[in-house]
Amino acid sequence: MAISLHTIKPAKGSRKSAKRIGRGLSKGGSYSGKGVKGQRSRSGGRSGLQKKGIRQIMLSMKKSRGFKSPHEKAAVVNLGIISKSFPDGAKINPKMLAAKGLIPFEGKKVKILGDGAISIKVIIEGCTVSATAKEKIEKAGGSIL
Repeated sequence: MAISLHTIKPAKGSRKSAKRIGRGLSKGGSYSGKGVKGQRSRSGGRSGLQKKGIRQIMLSMKKSRGFKSPHEKAAVVNLGIISKSFPDGAKINPKMLAAKGLIPFEGKKVKILGDGAISIKVIIEGCTVSATAKEKIEKAGGSIL
């Protein structure tokens, strides 16, 4: 007999026939993934996605709602802390603030807020300053570059 496409067959025992599932208990089809007897194996018995783990998904989705800005927030330094940490006539920049330990690291943006009193003359450069802080610094004789 000549070998051609319609005569080629796999070796005996190399291919296994698929198990017919979802056909009840006979023929080894098991119980269609429903287990054996009882309320939950019957149709309509304690079904619904709320009882099968979707509740956790729904709760976690609530937490992930909203908006998170991709922009980094600036480190905040108050005027009261600046007046205690620096001498009269000091130049204040992010590098100096990081060296004194008032901000976490030098590369971070810095904003100076007007909380507290300042009586020393300071020169501020490379920092954003709130309106009240600007007013207090200029009143004390300082300047903002």
